[in-house]
Amino acid sequence: MTFAKPQDDRYENALDDVIAQCGGDTRGALMALLAANEYLEAQLNNLHAAIESGEVPFRSQKVPRNLLN
Repeated sequence: MTFAKPQDDRYENALDDVIAQCGGDTRGALMALLAANEYLEAQLNNLHAAIESGEVPFRSQKVPRNLLN
């Protein structure tokens, strides 16, 4: 899989930041990224459930003004 150069730079910089935040421990950085991904997947699943149940309107639906504030 090939990515455009700007994408590569963004990922490289983000990866460098995570590794640095983990004190140079690449295994720790991978664990942190996996945990973050798991959290985001759970949040996405919750959002999907809320949309399906009608708690959250689709973006294409007009949102009442009182819900925007």
